[in-house]
Amino acid sequence: MTEFKDYCERYSCVKMRRQNGILELVLHTADGPLQWGPVPSGELPNAFNDIARDQENKVIILTGTGPEFIGPKATPGSWPRRTPSEWDVTIRNEMKMGLGMLDIEVPMIAAVNGPALRHSELALLCDIVLASSDASFMDSGHFAAGAVPGDPVHIVYPMLLGANRGRYFLLTGETLDAQRSKELGLVSEVVPPDRLLPRAREIAVELASRSILVLRYTRILLTHRLKREIHETLGYGLAFAGLSQVEKRI
Repeated sequence: MTEFKDYCERYSCVKMRRQNGILELVLHTADGPLQWGPVPSGELPNAFNDIARDQENKVIILTGTGPEFIGPKATPGSWPRRTPSEWDVTIRNEMKMGLGMLDIEVPMIAAVNGPALRHSELALLCDIVLASSDASFMDSGHFAAGAVPGDPVHIVYPMLLGANRGRYFLLTGETLDAQRSKELGLVSEVVPPDRLLPRAREIAVELASRSILVLRYTRILLTHRLKREIHETLGYGLAFAGLSQVEKRI
């Protein structure tokens, strides 16, 4: 078992605060919006593992910093050139991150404070997704940037949007604003920016009033199918993503 004091200040890309069993995770890069790269890719899998092993966590709130949830918007050619050995590190980190979130066996609430342009599945793997009215969702980091969408947006978006709608989203680089995301079922509620965290905290307090066994077993049950899909096909998608990028080095 892990104790909060042992990991709460361990990671440079996520700030942690816990009160009455409600753990708030604030993603950031140097106190600004989280910029995806090697640091969060390497740290978040370990952070999720620590959180999952801490029996004192009852509900998790995941949010971002400032005007964005996660970025920056990727562009064609922005993917780094990597050797197969370097891709092996990426694949291992991405596998641990996707499965690590689902190993957290208590309810998770995403409070999407702005555009989620990279790894937006971090919000969508939560049980309840709240969005600020100026939030949006886009998979800028894959097909639109010349890469195979395989980590694990190829699982999450077709599952949540439906197979054809999800494939359209990934292949066209579509941006969904907060209201449209709610209409399509990605988002549970859209609230004004100043109400986002207060609303997340209201829901968290209500959830935390349940027994820990009810919280844990409900999370396990509601994520079972998703966890199975990620376990079975995430590595497959990451392998194709890596192959498509290694080819560019030749």
